[in-house]
Amino acid sequence: MAPPESAAETSGNQYFRTDHLTTNLGGRTARGGAVAITAQGLKFVITLVATSVMARLLTPQDYGLIGMVAVVTGFVSTYKDLGLSAATIQKAEINKEQISTLFWVNVLLSLGVMSFTIAIAPLIAWFYHEPRLVWITVFTAFGFLISGLAVQHEALLRRQMRYFSLATAGLLSLIVGYGVGILLASKGFSYFALVASQLALGLTNTLIIFATCRWLPGLPRRDTGVRSMIKFGGNLTGFATINYFSRNGDNLLIGRFWGAQELGIYSRAYQLMTLPIDQINEPIASVAIPALSRLKDAPEDYRRAYIRMIEKIAFLTMPAVATMIATADWLVRIVLGPRWGAVAPILQIFGFAALLQPIANATGWLFITQGRTKEMFKMAAWGGPIAVLVIIFGLPWGALGVTISYTVSHVIATPVLYWYVCRRGPIKARDFYTTVGPFLAAAIVGLIGSQIFRYLQPGVNHLLGILICLVIILAAFLLVLFVLPSGRRALIDLIRSLNLLRENV
Repeated sequence: MAPPESAAETSGNQYFRTDHLTTNLGGRTARGGAVAITAQGLKFVITLVATSVMARLLTPQDYGLIGMVAVVTGFVSTYKDLGLSAATIQKAEINKEQISTLFWVNVLLSLGVMSFTIAIAPLIAWFYHEPRLVWITVFTAFGFLISGLAVQHEALLRRQMRYFSLATAGLLSLIVGYGVGILLASKGFSYFALVASQLALGLTNTLIIFATCRWLPGLPRRDTGVRSMIKFGGNLTGFATINYFSRNGDNLLIGRFWGAQELGIYSRAYQLMTLPIDQINEPIASVAIPALSRLKDAPEDYRRAYIRMIEKIAFLTMPAVATMIATADWLVRIVLGPRWGAVAPILQIFGFAALLQPIANATGWLFITQGRTKEMFKMAAWGGPIAVLVIIFGLPWGALGVTISYTVSHVIATPVLYWYVCRRGPIKARDFYTTVGPFLAAAIVGLIGSQIFRYLQPGVNHLLGILICLVIILAAFLLVLFVLPSGRRALIDLIRSLNLLRENV
């Protein structure tokens, strides 16, 4: 597969111009999506193998300690970007002076976040009654500065749709990061192996991004027109702040009231749940946001493009998630090992939320590409506190109780999300229902079929059983989609997309 960037695109003022991208935008998007999904598939394999190895070298408590710190550091890290990378990608016209100013803003933010995190390390240890968290927090803090240096460089590459370069950076940094983690875990460094793994990943990614995007920032300047970009990013950061607490309040409260062991089990289940989702959502999002941003002034083209994107997400994620639900106990035993059995029921319950979550995540693209980040912030302002209350409701029953309350609330909240995001813009709520409905029906049929197989063949080999359940679920998907008219249209469009991809490779 040839790199998607040509010589013409990498000359002159290539990092700031986007007019050349409108030529054959569909082909670029299809090609970029293929590169991103291929890279993400490789990341999935690497992550799965590395997770399996490290789970056998480390304990649930090791992961729980990192999870305790990650609740706080993950929240603080949202401020090293301040949404300015998304502003750079979304804005129609940018110049060197603006991006240079934003670069230095990101550097100052990263320094501030790093310093603040180091300062609160003793408070984190006090909150959890766990002194080992002090040095975990201090070392983790240095990663904010490392990754913050590359925020604008990476945004420029995404704006230019240079997906091959981004995929290469992501793959190499992942390999280095996991390699360092496995090496240190095998030498007995326990939870510090996980800290070092993340630092190595961030440093490698930053160095490769710098080597790929050779743009050198100038000095910051006033009156460069960055105020609107900062306002755009500020609303996005406000959303991320509230959304982070609603998404990570479970880790904070489980760690505080149930300890590292329970949090380690819960966090591994959550990670396994998000693995099939992230393999699709992240690469498609990296393609979708730049592409939809270029189409925001053509409503019908925008609508068609978005619907086609969520069709691909549903087609790629739902069979994987359905298989995960059907074979959760087998998956946990194979991936994590026999001592992680308590993860299986939590993973299975999470799976029902995971059927809907990829499409729910994709609603954020509408806010960002339409410049509606203020509405995004308002949605988080009333939705975040409700999500935290839901977590508190399930907390007395530990990780399992939180998982059940999370899943039930997610299923109930999804129609409300569709209504809210579709009040404005070319996408309507019915577009979600007519697009996602056939795939959800296919997932249910596939789950029923896989459970019949498990009932009839209870002693099957675990790996063989997973493969057979996957085949049953895929067959159900193709059958149901073929029977339903909207499903047939989705299959035809998938074939057309594959043909378009073949023509542009």
